Amino acid sequence: METRDEGFKMPHIYVILFVFTALSALATHFIPAGVFDRITLPNGRKAIDPESYREVAATPVGLEDFMMAVPRGLVDASVVVFFTFIIGGMFMVIRRTGVIDVAVDKLTRRFAARSVMILPLLMVTFAVVATLIGTQELALVYVPVILPLMIALRFDSITAVGVALLATTAGFTSGVLNPINTGLGQMIAEVPLYSGAGLRAALFVALLGSAVIYITRYALKVRANPDASLLAGTAREEEKRSLYQHGEVAEAMHFTPRQRWAGIAALAFFGVMVWGVLTRGWFMMEMAGLFVLMGITVGLIAGLSTAKICDAFNEGFRDVLVGAIIVGIARAVAVMLEQGQVMDTLVNGLGGLVGSFPDTLSAAGMFISQLGFNFIIPSGSGQALVTMPIMAPLSDIIGVTRQNAVLAYQLGDGLSNILYPTSGYFMATLALGGVSWDRWVRFFGPLFGLWVLIALGSVIFAQLTGWTG
Repeated sequence: METRDEGFKMPHIYVILFVFTALSALATHFIPAGVFDRITLPNGRKAIDPESYREVAATPVGLEDFMMAVPRGLVDASVVVFFTFIIGGMFMVIRRTGVIDVAVDKLTRRFAARSVMILPLLMVTFAVVATLIGTQELALVYVPVILPLMIALRFDSITAVGVALLATTAGFTSGVLNPINTGLGQMIAEVPLYSGAGLRAALFVALLGSAVIYITRYALKVRANPDASLLAGTAREEEKRSLYQHGEVAEAMHFTPRQRWAGIAALAFFGVMVWGVLTRGWFMMEMAGLFVLMGITVGLIAGLSTAKICDAFNEGFRDVLVGAIIVGIARAVAVMLEQGQVMDTLVNGLGGLVGSFPDTLSAAGMFISQLGFNFIIPSGSGQALVTMPIMAPLSDIIGVTRQNAVLAYQLGDGLSNILYPTSGYFMATLALGGVSWDRWVRFFGPLFGLWVLIALGSVIFAQLTGWTG
């Protein structure tokens, strides 16, 4: 089957990110250098002092610094890079045990007559977790787990990636009880913690509901006509179909005793991961260590030799190599701006831009500004610590409630986390699912437009009603 790549062809993501990095380096020669002083918040995090901005001597990025941008980006993003490698390796070990194949076969048979119901079930679960504990990055864990099932149910890899990314983003962005964006943003803005939950809950329903409808329509279209998939004809997608899609008369698969115990052990490890995230504050470093132990333990229980376990890890590392490297290259954009000391200048200019909007659109201006700024600081907590110390007092001047300023930040940060190629965990998730960035943009673009309209409607409504929570 021929691919449908005709006419204009999107440049390789390496090229796109290299151009962005070069433009960032070039910008340091024209944008004045400036800095804010940093202060320590009660929770120990560092935030800027909004009254302390001052211009400093220019330190434009030179050729040698530019040459080091990608290596430094890889070092800065090393936690995400190696977390991606380890997830890829661990899931390849589990796949080699045969546990995934048998589990997928059983689930496929159970949901064969109502396969579409699995989509909202998974998405509601993922979104609730994200809106309560703020772990948007768990999409990295979800995708390898659900991908074989989505393919076996005759959907495609975009469906699997979409279920994970759209659900976690809807939950994270609305942030009903999310400590990463709602909690931190409200603390910096000096708003009562987790106030305003009613509007955020309504936003959760709007974002998640539209995402469920959108991806369900796409998945049904692919199931009815596999050629309608945005990945139709690509070698990797065809390989997955041959691996996980079986004929209707295929003989049912069954767990061997060792596979059954290996599956129980894998579930136990996931239980430990949930416990660690909820009670111990675990994040990528701790989860990566747990996944190494998980791969080794499950592999040994299933009867794999140590040599086969190592080979499986290596194969998994190779499968996600491109995605892991993309994470580091994406980080190089911010590295250039930080080295040229223009990041704080951009933040200061962001405040001035918002202040120039008409009064009735001030909250919308905050959202649009945060949406743009997220390209260079795709971290939710990082964006809050850098922008909210400016946005909170600015909101008092331009007639926007501080509660709405926090909402504008949440929406601007969250929605674009799964659009911009500078978002490390997002690009790593695409790599794990075998979905290229340009194909994802073609899929997500219409929904992103709808989400932007929902976001604008939310912040404008909050401004017109004087929403304080």
